[in-house]
Amino acid sequence: MTEKVLGVILGGGQGSRLAPLTQTRSKPAVPIAGKYRLVDIPISNCLNSGIHRMFVLTQFNSASLNKHIKNTYHFSHFSDAFVDILAAEQTPENPTWFQGTADAVRQTMHHLLNHEFEYVLILSGDQLYQMDFKEMVNAHIEAGVQVTLATIPVNAKDAPDFGILKANEDNIITSFIEKPKTNLEDWTSDTGPEMHAEGRDYLASMGIYIFNKDLLVKIFAENADEKDFGKEIIPRMLTEYDVLSFQYEGYWTDIGNISSFFEANLGLTDDIPKFNLFDHNHSIFTRARMLPPSKILGTTLDKTIIAEGCILQAESIKHAVIGIRSRIGVGTHIQSCYIMGSDKYQTLEEIQEDKDNVKPMIGIGDNCTIINAIVDKNSRIGNDVTIKGGNHLEDGDFDLYTVKDGIVVVKKGAVIPDGTQV
Repeated sequence: MTEKVLGVILGGGQGSRLAPLTQTRSKPAVPIAGKYRLVDIPISNCLNSGIHRMFVLTQFNSASLNKHIKNTYHFSHFSDAFVDILAAEQTPENPTWFQGTADAVRQTMHHLLNHEFEYVLILSGDQLYQMDFKEMVNAHIEAGVQVTLATIPVNAKDAPDFGILKANEDNIITSFIEKPKTNLEDWTSDTGPEMHAEGRDYLASMGIYIFNKDLLVKIFAENADEKDFGKEIIPRMLTEYDVLSFQYEGYWTDIGNISSFFEANLGLTDDIPKFNLFDHNHSIFTRARMLPPSKILGTTLDKTIIAEGCILQAESIKHAVIGIRSRIGVGTHIQSCYIMGSDKYQTLEEIQEDKDNVKPMIGIGDNCTIINAIVDKNSRIGNDVTIKGGNHLEDGDFDLYTVKDGIVVVKKGAVIPDGTQV
């Protein structure tokens, strides 16, 4: 796999549906599960599959992503392995920024061609799943096709949000429709008895593609106007080539908006989570931080994931993900929350300065109640603060926080004064 396959991870656009989490960072750089970044998921899947050469294509707010990758993915000097950032760049041939998924790969193709490979594995930087790409690559090679599309069975409720396809008995895709709104009954597929029992009768595109190198070079040369794989290139490929459907039946979710991001994180606290952080065959790699173990003083914990370096004095924490270096004060109640933590510890001098200036320290103060919320990194929440998300709140964007689908998102670095009520 190392010699045959080159991985290309698409960083996405502005990520407006994940705002305000993407206000100062790109989507792949958004923290997940308390200690990782979203980009760690596709990179880890590649490394676990024996694919050790990857490019990450970025365009917006890429500084924190660049820093994370630079500090995380180091390989032996005697290895060809790498994870490199390719940021959008204007050239005489390409005076514009990336205009879509296919355009991003097209504009960076000259960098890819500096390496020896046979197949390009194209991935999204904002999906949560654990997949062995060796199986997909082997299926692609054995079928003798030039394009393979990873697919996942979905139910009728979710089908309108995806590109839906149908395949024949050889798993060759025969038809494709982008986000169908009507006549869904015409698009059911034989997804297997187990999937059928769950009502997952539709094959959806996962936005994961394998292309033979020669074909990718050819289609980019012939059709410079096509900007997107899912909307333009894949539908056209169906009329000209055999396109294989590789059906994946494990856990997979598209982290496209605040609601899906929130649910995916809190789902990690389930007794048997669908996304298994403890599976040594599908390890998730990230930056190795030299942090102390977390310290917990008098806190009742239930269904909670706690990252390294935390100091927790809360009264209770339930159904929550607590990120690195989190500090939570005495008497505070946390429920159904993702607390991202902070990038550094405050010194005693800085803490004293905050007290002198009547400014909350980094973290969450005493006697707070926070329910149904995401607290972004480096936030300062004072004492006696109440934040209760839920359907009673209308969506809106405010100076210190945003409300989306009843979830209160405290913005990165926000300072919430003592006694605030949301």
